[in-house]
Amino acid sequence: MKKITTISFLILILNFTNAQGNWDSKISIKLPEVLVSHRAFVSIPNLPSDVQKMHENIDWVKNRYQKVGFQLKTLASPTLPVLFAERIVDPAFKTVLFYFHLDGQAVNAKMWNQKDPFIPVLKEQKLDGKWEAIPWSNLKGDINDDWRIFGRAAADDKAPIIMMLSALELMQKQHLNPKFNIKIIFDLEEEYSSEGFLSTLKKYKKIYESDYMIIMDGPAHNSNNPTLTFGCRGIATCSITTYGSKLPQHSGHYGNYVSNPVFTLSRLLATMKSDDGKVLIKEYYKGIIIPENVSDILNAVPDNTADINTALFIYNAENVGNNYQEALQYPTLNIRQIGTSWKGEGLKTIIPEYAVADIDVRLVIETDGQMQLDKIKNHIKEQGFFILDRAPTDIERLENSKIVTFKKDAGVNAFRTPLNSLFGEKLRKSLTTSFGKKPVSIRTMGGTVPIIPAITELDIPAIIVPMVNMDNNQHNPNENIRIGNIRQGIKICLSILNTNL
Repeated sequence: MKKITTISFLILILNFTNAQGNWDSKISIKLPEVLVSHRAFVSIPNLPSDVQKMHENIDWVKNRYQKVGFQLKTLASPTLPVLFAERIVDPAFKTVLFYFHLDGQAVNAKMWNQKDPFIPVLKEQKLDGKWEAIPWSNLKGDINDDWRIFGRAAADDKAPIIMMLSALELMQKQHLNPKFNIKIIFDLEEEYSSEGFLSTLKKYKKIYESDYMIIMDGPAHNSNNPTLTFGCRGIATCSITTYGSKLPQHSGHYGNYVSNPVFTLSRLLATMKSDDGKVLIKEYYKGIIIPENVSDILNAVPDNTADINTALFIYNAENVGNNYQEALQYPTLNIRQIGTSWKGEGLKTIIPEYAVADIDVRLVIETDGQMQLDKIKNHIKEQGFFILDRAPTDIERLENSKIVTFKKDAGVNAFRTPLNSLFGEKLRKSLTTSFGKKPVSIRTMGGTVPIIPAITELDIPAIIVPMVNMDNNQHNPNENIRIGNIRQGIKICLSILNTNL
């Protein structure tokens, strides 16, 4: 019996190895065709302000996804519609809701190293580090994985849409079906807060209803290994304004007499953080515990502190967490801008009448935006300030020595799917089988995605599967996608589509 089992196991391994080899070779054969499709797709401008072009993007996706068995329709919203696709493989199967977005960031063509950000350019990097255009006809020969395609939305988020499409086409050619039913949301306004999509959540909740959700957006870990991200931070904001005299005053006539609100503000802000970066506000980190098993996973992420610090040109990091990944598990307190009443060119010898600090707070799952802002407000009160939600009146100025205007926006809270969730374990196992090593598992990414309210409203486990290169210049001039990441992304999609849920 043992001998038979061993032989069966070896046959299984052999079959698996052959299957993976076949996928790799099939991806290589298909890659030139994929890159031609990607070029055509990126050539369609995708700024939501140009409604006609956005509908051309919709038509392109409809045409291609219909050919791999999807039913597509647009769902009305107060702004642009949501493009929704569905493919029922077997009613008895689980259903996964995928999220992509069709829009791109605004462009300043003058800042790009090419004629038009919406005319994709194939480039290779020279020895001096510069990227130079090469003919598209080069795709007919040996394709270098380090070549890149430059263009707006080349990576964010048209590359993942192409990767998934290509994986589905490869499976269709092999007469293979995904191991689950698929629903897809193509958001037309993700870069602009997803207002349209988020407005549809209650109306179309039944249509979106699924067992799991996969968000295919954002860059992979900088090691460029397959990555699973189990959550992202939320964000809340507030502003703190301190006051001097009612009008700006001449610094010669009233220096040493009228208090400068910048110093008042700076002394207040200094009470909020220690020299090593820890927030000193009462109970700011309440409820955050990092168990040993979670710490092990955080430490397993292939980050190198020295490399990170060198890339950032900083001597050392703040001492909130033991490393970069651990630091992401705590809420932040960031002063994003400080201003005074004088905003013109040049300098003036004045004592400004007010100073304002704009603050953002990145939230984790243990912290609620409203509660964190209340903690900040209470801290200000404890420093002896009279707190208002508006500018002070003349009488209030005369009766109070320390006045603050505090305005707040609770924003959006974080989401996080447990690292050991059944969904996460199955995806991790599938990717490990495909690539021969475990994917990078990120517990919480630093940024905030605008669709967190959708994850909350739909109440389903969600995992982000980022596939583009970290250095893709996302949202910036010269956005690009590395061809090797397209190749790898197709394989990641194939791995996911063949996961038994």
